[in-house]
Amino acid sequence: MVQKKTEAAVLPYNSMSILLKKHMIVKLSEHTLLKFFAIIILISIGSFAQAQSSIKELKLDEAIRTAAENNKNVSLSQMDEKIALANYKQTEAVFLPQVSLSYTGMVTNNPLNAFGAKLQERKISQNDFDPQLLNHPSGTSDFMTRMDLQQPIFNMDKLYQRKSALKQSELYQFKTQRTKEFITYQVQQAYMQLQLAYEAKKVLEDGLRTVNAIYKFTNDRYNQGLLQKSDVLNVEVEVKSVESNIADAESNIKDASDYLSLLMNVPAGTVYQTEENSFTFSNTVSLDSLPGNRADFKAMEVGIKSYDLMIKSSRMSYLPRLNAFASYQLNDSKVLGFGANAYLAGLQLTWDIFKGNQTKNKISTQILERNKMVEELSKQKDEGNLELQKTVRQLADAQFKIKQRKLAVDLADEALRILQNRYQQGLVNTTDVLTAETQLSKQKLMYQQAVYGANITEAYLQFLTIK
Repeated sequence: MVQKKTEAAVLPYNSMSILLKKHMIVKLSEHTLLKFFAIIILISIGSFAQAQSSIKELKLDEAIRTAAENNKNVSLSQMDEKIALANYKQTEAVFLPQVSLSYTGMVTNNPLNAFGAKLQERKISQNDFDPQLLNHPSGTSDFMTRMDLQQPIFNMDKLYQRKSALKQSELYQFKTQRTKEFITYQVQQAYMQLQLAYEAKKVLEDGLRTVNAIYKFTNDRYNQGLLQKSDVLNVEVEVKSVESNIADAESNIKDASDYLSLLMNVPAGTVYQTEENSFTFSNTVSLDSLPGNRADFKAMEVGIKSYDLMIKSSRMSYLPRLNAFASYQLNDSKVLGFGANAYLAGLQLTWDIFKGNQTKNKISTQILERNKMVEELSKQKDEGNLELQKTVRQLADAQFKIKQRKLAVDLADEALRILQNRYQQGLVNTTDVLTAETQLSKQKLMYQQAVYGANITEAYLQFLTIK
């Protein structure tokens, strides 16, 4: 009996140790799993927060303002404007003096230069007139410090070149203005494309809810033995098709958002939430022709005036030019010596009487270039007026199309409602209901496209007629 008790006492101890080890392993595994799940939850929360932070509400006015300030095309146009202004400032040389300072050191045994160097240093003596020294001088050094001054006085051709450069600066100012107007139109277009993508997604989601309801009804009737398996499969196919279209719509939203980011010159990756898409009928535009003071027209007109001034400048080059000059110099035979000094001042009148018909032919070329720009301006205005009339007609067509699409949506909605009621009564088949639902979604999308087309046309009309 004692031996049996001992064995009985030993066996439970071993079993207990094994159970304890298993319990510890289970406890350890549970602790590891808890840590693992905690990490997953934290990562999920971080990813969700990052996804949330990448969605931003954006208004159209804010997008236009940001693009006008940061767009690269606007920046490049402003740089051209600054370059033109810098070129204009270079023409200040017409009025301001030019001063130069030089220091020259030389050694020579040339008879003429050697005698001249001593003469400039004011060191000529009686012995220097010895014929032997005059003909065979030793190495003579001269170090000269010289300051020169040139002052324009009367240069009519340069004055007209300055005026022409000023017109060029004004031309680029108008180009910058027109670039900003075009960027505004591009932002409006991209923003409306984003609105259309959101509306398309909304329509598809509404359609998906409708199809899911049809699927539930069909599946219930199939389980009751009232419909065939093919009816359920047809509805499932439609569900998958709509889900795929929704995924495409989400990708379109991201693409449109990235394009907006590009226009605003901000990092891509942010998904923008837009304002509600709508269209208000307006009759604000009643122009028979484009405004003559549009920025691109003004730029070409200023360019023509710049050519006129360049032609006058070339003609004024026939007149004489009057300029003043002066110099002051120090000569010494020692390095860094500033011994003898001398000055020179005077006026210079120059007149190019004949330059081989170069000026005449240059004027002829400038006149032809100027006339070409006049023709280009006339052509651009004619094409613009044609585009204006075309756009006005397109806007009227878009307004009519919106009314028609809205009526078509109402009719398709009513048709779907009737077919759903009849389908529930078993009077029509599944294909008829799915066709009606597809037609309703299609009409809704076409309505949103009509609204988008009208908004884009009106934005383009504003771009054409902006003053």
